[in-house]
Amino acid sequence: MENHKDKPYRCPECQKSFSHKCYLVTHKRVHTGEKPYECSECLKCFSLKKSLVRHKLIHLGEKPYQCSECMKCFNDKGNLVRHKRLHTGYKPFQCPECLKCFSTKISLKSHLSVHDKPYKCSKCLKCFSGQDNLVRHVKVHTEGKPYSCSKCLKCFSGQNSLVRHLKVHEQGKPHACSECLKCFAQKSQLVAHMRVHTGDKPYRCLECSKCLSTKGSLVAHMRVHTGDKPYHCSECLKCFRVKGSLVAHMRIHTGDKPYQCSECQKRFNQKPYLTRHMRIHTGHKPYQCSECRRCFSLKSHLVKHMRIHTGDKPYECSECVKRFSLKDSLVTHMRVHTGEKPFQCSECLKCFSLKRNLMMHIRVHARDETC
Repeated sequence: MENHKDKPYRCPECQKSFSHKCYLVTHKRVHTGEKPYECSECLKCFSLKKSLVRHKLIHLGEKPYQCSECMKCFNDKGNLVRHKRLHTGYKPFQCPECLKCFSTKISLKSHLSVHDKPYKCSKCLKCFSGQDNLVRHVKVHTEGKPYSCSKCLKCFSGQNSLVRHLKVHEQGKPHACSECLKCFAQKSQLVAHMRVHTGDKPYRCLECSKCLSTKGSLVAHMRVHTGDKPYHCSECLKCFRVKGSLVAHMRIHTGDKPYQCSECQKRFNQKPYLTRHMRIHTGHKPYQCSECRRCFSLKSHLVKHMRIHTGDKPYECSECVKRFSLKDSLVTHMRVHTGEKPFQCSECLKCFSLKRNLMMHIRVHARDETC
């Protein structure tokens, strides 16, 4: 039973009791909605001083909480706790429908939409669980492909392409590969496919003698020598040698991210980015140091690590000729000479040369506000 002598300060709204008056004052903001602490950078408001201090780390770029497994850093301890579940495999949030478990509440919330498909295409009545999936689907009907197959809803820009496609449904795929049994609608497709098994590469580049398996591959390869880049981005006018590169590039402008992580639902606009991200979940570290056998998930991390063994310090200070293995270390060091102190406290305007020093200083103000 609660001892009201130890907690004499009671909230008139919910009757909850507190040991100190300042705790009651802070608690009352739950009912009033008052948020007296405003971020000077983005004007976002908070009910607690410590929430504002934690939020400011976002603007400072300071990430003091580091994962001991993969060295990834976070500006909030809660984010680190959630991240660590990727390594431990701990998934405390369970779907009540299919009993699948997830490491974060937001992942579970995203998954729950799988069981509900409220977004319907007005053209073909196909339903989707997410609005972004519907938006991507609608492009099938609108983006210059007016000829739609009544069997599978696949769309084509030209009528001849549709006619050729219909043979897949009318005749099936009569041309089967004797090696892997994969079937094709057209014999020419089977002939090209067979080179996967035979290793035959009949198309040779006259410039560098490289051999390729298809004529289309040779045409694309020749652009390396000619410099021809026929595929133009309509948004920024950047040019590409192959259509696939343009398609991948366009996702930067459209925001389309078709590659989704099955573990945490994070999305990516290119498959290699998803492959690299998946190493967080699998723990796969394909890049090994030949000196100490330590492994890394990214090649760039291995390159930086190797400098420990080689002693390579490619970044030199122009003032005192001191050298550094990392560019960031050089940038920080240069402030010794310039006297630059770019990190300023919004409370007292004191300046610092290092982010971590400002972060520690801000906590002084946070303690002053605490009862």
